[in-house]
Amino acid sequence: MSTSTAVTTAPVNPRGRVILASLIGTSIEFYDFYVYATAAVLVFPTLFFPAQSPATALLSSFAVFGAAFVGRPLGSILFGHFGDRIGRKGTLIASLLTMGIATFLIGVLPSASTPGWTVLAPTLLVIFRFAQGIGLGGEWSGAALLATENAPAGKRAIYGTFPQLGAPIGFIVANVLFLVLNLAMSPEAFAAWGWRIPFLASALLVIVGLYVRFRLVEAPAFTKVVESGAVAKLPLGRVFRTSWRQLILGTFIMLATYVLFYLMTTFTLAFGTTATSVGVAADAAKAAGKPFNPATFVPGLGYTRNEFLIMLIIGVVFFGIFTLVSGPLAERFGRRRMLSTVTVGIIVFGLLFVPLSGGGIVGVLAWLIIGFSLMGLTFGPMGAQLPELFATNVRYTGSGISYNFSSILGAAVAPYIALALWGLAGGSTILVGIYLSIAAVLTFIALRLSKETRDSDFTTIVE
Repeated sequence: MSTSTAVTTAPVNPRGRVILASLIGTSIEFYDFYVYATAAVLVFPTLFFPAQSPATALLSSFAVFGAAFVGRPLGSILFGHFGDRIGRKGTLIASLLTMGIATFLIGVLPSASTPGWTVLAPTLLVIFRFAQGIGLGGEWSGAALLATENAPAGKRAIYGTFPQLGAPIGFIVANVLFLVLNLAMSPEAFAAWGWRIPFLASALLVIVGLYVRFRLVEAPAFTKVVESGAVAKLPLGRVFRTSWRQLILGTFIMLATYVLFYLMTTFTLAFGTTATSVGVAADAAKAAGKPFNPATFVPGLGYTRNEFLIMLIIGVVFFGIFTLVSGPLAERFGRRRMLSTVTVGIIVFGLLFVPLSGGGIVGVLAWLIIGFSLMGLTFGPMGAQLPELFATNVRYTGSGISYNFSSILGAAVAPYIALALWGLAGGSTILVGIYLSIAAVLTFIALRLSKETRDSDFTTIVE
């Protein structure tokens, strides 16, 4: 049985503060997340897995990268419980602190070559990476609810794009900082200590985010839940009991988005900066004094680290632009129709992975721009789509579980699977593209099985 109540039309928090608080928090969280993702390709294989071959070290680094995605669903359950029990504001502050502290500790972690740290360093890296996932698991749904539960009528999808915009902003800030450091110091200095700067800088960003969030008051929708006595004693149990279908659909609705993004960032950085031939790779390894096993070599595009980072940053600018564009489109055409159309585009894009990636700088840049534009169009509406699937008293938990369980199926394994398929195809990305298309087909099916939520009653307190 559903119970509804009218929520005041004027949000308690000023709209500018809502937008800033939802945007700045996710920007910081994603900055922290992408700092690790970039370091996982650029320096962590050498620093934390020095005894392994370059290919195996990269796979190990990606495996640690995936540890955060195991933590994310747990974070959504933990922070979702408190977000639905005690409120959105305090929970959002706690998630930001969790992410920020873990990132700072990675920045002061000794490398595996430090005496006495051979085993402890990679072990602590896994733990801190897991904690990053816990924090981000609680952050996203809280930020999305902060935006949508304070949104004016008919603008939930538009307001919901602001926390989503934190993803491209965080990515750009993190990678621009890495790029500046690469240009400002020698490779030896960067590997020795320069890589730590982005992690340590996170502390300053967290202070700014905390200041903004402490100035918030509780979301009016949650206040109504408290006033009506409808707070769920165990949100996790209730959401599985009353909204299990929405949990499944929400998880698969997010699947293509996750696979696309982590292929376009983490995988492409490895693919784009790998040498084009065995000879070139062997010469580079010899010059760097690193071991090289030609049997494990898989050819890539051969760009330098800085060249490809610049191309990635250009692509992510389009990610941000189309994230903002997606909100008005989702309001006009509805979430289901708009996302279904974009998902068909992702299916086609996956089938075109090979010709676009093989067309030189222009082709690679076009490949990145198209992929990130599709990413913005599919990611932007999720800030409203997933929360709209659930009633207010389980909305934090339900939307967070869908978002973060999808991260296990999509993001956690995407770079690892893509590397394996890339090697299996002998350097071609054709199998990687097919993998993306299959994930998008599953998302398309989930969308067609779901209902349109644009005009749903967002004031429903319980189900």
